[in-house]
Amino acid sequence: MTTALRDSFAARFNVSRETLDALTTYETLLQKWSPSINLVARSTLATVWERHFLDSAQVFAHAPQGATSWLDLGSGGGLPGLVVAIMARELNSGLRVTMVESDIRKCVFLQEVARQVGVSVNVRNMRIEALPPAPHDVVSARALAALPLLLAYAAPHLAPGGKCLFLKGERVESELTSAAADWHIEVEQIESLTDPAARILSISEVHRVH
Repeated sequence: MTTALRDSFAARFNVSRETLDALTTYETLLQKWSPSINLVARSTLATVWERHFLDSAQVFAHAPQGATSWLDLGSGGGLPGLVVAIMARELNSGLRVTMVESDIRKCVFLQEVARQVGVSVNVRNMRIEALPPAPHDVVSARALAALPLLLAYAAPHLAPGGKCLFLKGERVESELTSAAADWHIEVEQIESLTDPAARILSISEVHRVH
């Protein structure tokens, strides 16, 4: 990872060298662990900052002001959950991040990264369906499931006035159409910084139609 990439990231998101150093440690651990437990696609390991960290940081940038609780569903290698936690330490110290992941090996990885970079996170090793309902200001997911299922996962955990922030690819319009059959939502589509065909869906007022 080049100095230019670090500098560009710092300028875009207004973060300190301490945050950049924490992300660099995270990158190193991703490179070390991913070949064994498939944290990210092997083809993206050479472009972690551009492909994964930028993608995750832009989600954090669209969180509601004053959010204090963030639930990341199907966290996998910690994207966006760990990036959110690392950035929040500097930019929103009151934010508590919970990550839900069913693979115990990935949970161990998430806890090890958090330990090494010195951030406090809550890692829940369970299936999303088994997670007890609790209100969160933000519910996020990246590359997890189609939108109708994501809404079903998120709804029990979204606080009144809270937002879902979902990263979606080129099938976003068809997923929105499918979701409209069962869900009423208020949605803002935000163009992705990493892929012109992708969108961040900022969703509020989530209610089942029936």
